[in-house]
Amino acid sequence: MLSTIGRYMYALPFGVFGLFHFINGSQMAGMVPIPGGIFWIYLTGVAMLAACVSIIIETKARLACILLGVLLLIYVLSIHLPSVINGQMQPSMTMLLKDLVMAGGAWFIAGSYEAEDMIIQPEE
Repeated sequence: MLSTIGRYMYALPFGVFGLFHFINGSQMAGMVPIPGGIFWIYLTGVAMLAACVSIIIETKARLACILLGVLLLIYVLSIHLPSVINGQMQPSMTMLLKDLVMAGGAWFIAGSYEAEDMIIQPEE
């Protein structure tokens, strides 16, 4: 029961974040450190929505969590860390730590599915 509630509590914010990428895409595009800003905003929005759905319905959830963790680590290294280094300590450090924690959580959840994959079901 607790793991189901926790899975939903972890997944649902990514659905909201994904929607924000479509609603506020033009404002977010300036944060993207590579060419094609709005494209990357929409792509990562789709990725977060897909991860949310995958985790909730538990279909390809392990893969979704691994990829979500990678995406979040990319945010940490390419957006938040450079901002911290450039002196925007308070808001950027908060976002860096938030995304780092969520990446770790994604990989923790992925690991729980890995353990379940190793269970051999008895033949009937």
